[in-house]
Amino acid sequence: MKTLGRARTLLTLTALVTAISSLSACDNMSRRDRDTIIGAGVGGVAGAALAGGALATVGGAAVGGIIGNQVGK
Repeated sequence: MKTLGRARTLLTLTALVTAISSLSACDNMSRRDRDTIIGAGVGGVAGAALAGGALATVGGAAVGGIIGNQVGK
């Protein structure tokens, strides 16, 4: 079971790094748009890591996107 936990952690970190690095292509986006996308990405990864499953991932992404959108307001 430890191997499964390590694989899950590695997959989560890989997804987070990929999401953050892909934002470098979004130069023409507003700061608020970028904050929304970053929040959704971090929230989705956090939901997947903490609770697991698709519903937790989608819920985390939704909450993270809302928070990211409101931070720079």
